[in-house]
Amino acid sequence: MKRIILLVLVCSIFSANLLFSQENFQGISGINVDNYPRVDGSSSTDPLNTLIACRLLGWDCQWQPYLIGNGIWLMMPNFEGIPENFFDERVKSSQTHNSIINLIDNQADIIVSARKMSADERAYAESKGVSLIETPIALDALVFLLNKQNPVNSLTIKQVQDIYTGNITNWNELGGADETIKPFIRNENSGSQEMMKEIVMNNAGVPNWDVGDDEIISTMAAVYTELAMYQNGICFSPHYYKEYIIRDAVGADNVKSIEINGIYPDANTIKDKTYPFLADVYVSIRSDLDQNSMAYKLYEWLQTPSGKSVIEESGYIPSESGLNNINQINDQPIQISLNSAEGTIGIRGIDDYKNQNYAVYNMLGQLIQSGKLKQTIDLPSEKGLHILTITQNRKVIAREKIIVK
Repeated sequence: MKRIILLVLVCSIFSANLLFSQENFQGISGINVDNYPRVDGSSSTDPLNTLIACRLLGWDCQWQPYLIGNGIWLMMPNFEGIPENFFDERVKSSQTHNSIINLIDNQADIIVSARKMSADERAYAESKGVSLIETPIALDALVFLLNKQNPVNSLTIKQVQDIYTGNITNWNELGGADETIKPFIRNENSGSQEMMKEIVMNNAGVPNWDVGDDEIISTMAAVYTELAMYQNGICFSPHYYKEYIIRDAVGADNVKSIEINGIYPDANTIKDKTYPFLADVYVSIRSDLDQNSMAYKLYEWLQTPSGKSVIEESGYIPSESGLNNINQINDQPIQISLNSAEGTIGIRGIDDYKNQNYAVYNMLGQLIQSGKLKQTIDLPSEKGLHILTITQNRKVIAREKIIVK
């Protein structure tokens, strides 16, 4: 009901219909409003989840400003002919952590989120006897934000890490003004905070960050409000959220993205994977999900050309992977585990290793090592975050982040 009221208020002023071609588009046979699965997800994936429902059910939708949302924009359906409570009940946005918990607790059938499970979420799932299949379907990035009055426009990976470990405390050490750096973070288990911990900080030293309660930001939109007020601040955000959702938020005009290692985050540098802090967007289901269910069919459809076309239409960059070929073979998940003590990576869940190859890349996209796949391969000697890919007949069947400490 709330979206209906908002749409009536704004549609005559701010209508921007998305262009969509039915050519070569294939939906899901038999899907309708009554059997549509319970979908949940992150704040940043809410427009994608809405667009998916509209395309599959044949409804029009467009980007619209959300009047009570601090200047954010959402993908809004044309509600004519749509059941009143459909989006409140079937397409939710409980934020990243809550949506993952909802999936584990069987309060959602499928989620599209800004990250996969964190360590404590995985432990919670194990305590419930639940395992998830988490498949990347799109590329995003974690961008770093400064007040536009700050003259600094570029940082290195090391400088970002040093700011957040307290080794760099003044902007004059980075070519800026003589001002103490105010490093903001997000609340624990938020999507961007977990991305920050894994992608940027390599899960090292994060629990000891010396920040006050006033430097922990509880909502994504508030990041922009805080940075607009503090010229000496720094924080981070998913690229998609900044470019598509936060358009008219208070303070958004006073906040800028910066280069990392001399590379500015945009669609091109994300697509060609030259921007260092890339982040996968995941579709996740419970491993015990009935493969005849609409939720499983939606999970499969998101990895088809038609699914990818909708992902691209939303503004995300679709993953290169195809149907059911990421981290699973013959419906069995590939298990990738690290043994830091022995310096090895264990690969399980593959019956025939003869036809598979592997490659390890660093965050600059440089090949570190490669070869024929075995049950155990060596960890790369270079420390930091790496990407392990497993291929079969030149087709990627698994991709996993590997952190070497």
